[in-house]
Amino acid sequence: MIKQNYFDKNAVYVMDGDNQDEILKKIYDKLLVNGYVKGNFLEHIINREHNFPTGLTLNTLGENLPNIAIPHTEGEFVNTSLIVPVALKTPVIFHNMIKPREKLEAKFLFMLLDNHPDGQAQLLSKVMDFLGETPTDELRHFLNFENPEAIYEFLEQKF
Repeated sequence: MIKQNYFDKNAVYVMDGDNQDEILKKIYDKLLVNGYVKGNFLEHIINREHNFPTGLTLNTLGENLPNIAIPHTEGEFVNTSLIVPVALKTPVIFHNMIKPREKLEAKFLFMLLDNHPDGQAQLLSKVMDFLGETPTDELRHFLNFENPEAIYEFLEQKF
């Protein structure tokens, strides 16, 4: 069986920003330069995140795990299939996917890019499997990495 490559070394980021929209804009700028997304991607991912939040608390998986978010938008605005891991130097407020009015301080993002109609659900499933199957101590350590190479290597080994 061929192992699918879900990650690209050039699309693993460590960022700082004051709010969700600023972080999404910084990610978009990098993705656009590399040709991963189309020019109208930013508007659509921000609107989608405002209307259908993607923040998740990981407290059901173990103690002291940081919150994450899994921003994504429709495939027509992207040029590839990729999971873009983004470590945040300081947590940024995202709203909870399950309880949209609840604010969560997200420390790590898994941005999903998929240009296939059913691909996002598959990528989301892969991320959820990774989170659920990675031992809590390893996951806690990983979600606090601040080195893009370390993030990439961990994901290449464990995902």
